[in-house]
Amino acid sequence: MKFVAFERTKQGTGASRRLRITGRTPGIVYGGKAHQPVNIELDHNALWHALKKEAFHATILEMVLAGQTSKVLLRDVQYHPFKQLVLHIDFQRVEADTMLHMKVPLHYSGQENSPAVKVDACLVNPVMNELEIACLPADLPEFIAVDLSGLKKGTSLHANDIALPKGVKVVTHGKYNPVLVSVVSVAEEAAPEAAAPAAAPAKGKGKGKGKK
Repeated sequence: MKFVAFERTKQGTGASRRLRITGRTPGIVYGGKAHQPVNIELDHNALWHALKKEAFHATILEMVLAGQTSKVLLRDVQYHPFKQLVLHIDFQRVEADTMLHMKVPLHYSGQENSPAVKVDACLVNPVMNELEIACLPADLPEFIAVDLSGLKKGTSLHANDIALPKGVKVVTHGKYNPVLVSVVSVAEEAAPEAAAPAAAPAKGKGKGKGKK
C-alpha cells in the first residue's frame, strides 16, 4: 500500500493540536542506518480509512515524502479515548537486510470440513488471531493461512503444526509451541454449566410466637 506524508516543521503539543484541527495527523518516521527521525503529517481522513485495512498494519508500506518513496512499517497508533480521531502515528523505515519482528494475522479456514465438526459436532475455538514472526522484509507475509480441515476431536493446533511461508520463523518469547486453536466437544462446553450448584433458596423468616 502507498500513502503520502508531508514533512512537519512545527513541533510541540500546541502545534499538534492546531494541526489536528486542520484535518491533519502528526507522526514520525524513524530508523534506517543513514537517516535521522523525521516529523511528518498525514491527511487524517485518508489515514483513518487506511487504518481499517488489515494490510496497513501487517505489510510493508510505501511512503511518499518530499517526492521520495521509502519502505516503512506501521509501528504505533495513538487514538483519542472516545472520538474517531488519530492523535499520533509512528512508522519505521525498512531496510532489505534488517530482520523484522512483526505480528501478522492468522486466517483460519476449513474448520467446517474437519472431522471434529462434521463427525463429532465439536466447537473450534481460536486461541490466537495473530502470530509474532521474524523474517527479512522480502519474506514478510500479509497474513498466514491456516487450514483447519484436519482437526479431530480432543486435539489442539499448535504453532509448530502449521506450514510457515519461506524465510519466516515464529517468535514465542519462551512459550514453547503455543496453542493456536483448541477443539472442544459440545458436552465438555456444557459440563461446567451443568455442574454449577443451584443457588440455595432464600431462607424465609421463622414465625415467632404471638404475644398472649
